[in-house]
Amino acid sequence: MSNEIEKQPEAVSNLKKYFKGVKSEWGKITWPMRELVIADTCVVLVVVLIITLFVYAVDKSFIWLFKDILHL
Repeated sequence: MSNEIEKQPEAVSNLKKYFKGVKSEWGKITWPMRELVIADTCVVLVVVLIITLFVYAVDKSFIWLFKDILHL
């Protein structure tokens, strides 16, 4: 039981050190410009749309192909 009491202040101290480190690192972050974020988001959405359409087309092609082969 005395071990638990001794470890608790150490845990609190470690937690305080952790959050001090987070606070100091937070100030070092360089955030991207708003225009860059918008442009990157648009690129991601277009790529996702293209891949989605490609997968849809392949899926429909396989359905059409197997309907003809298996006569379903």
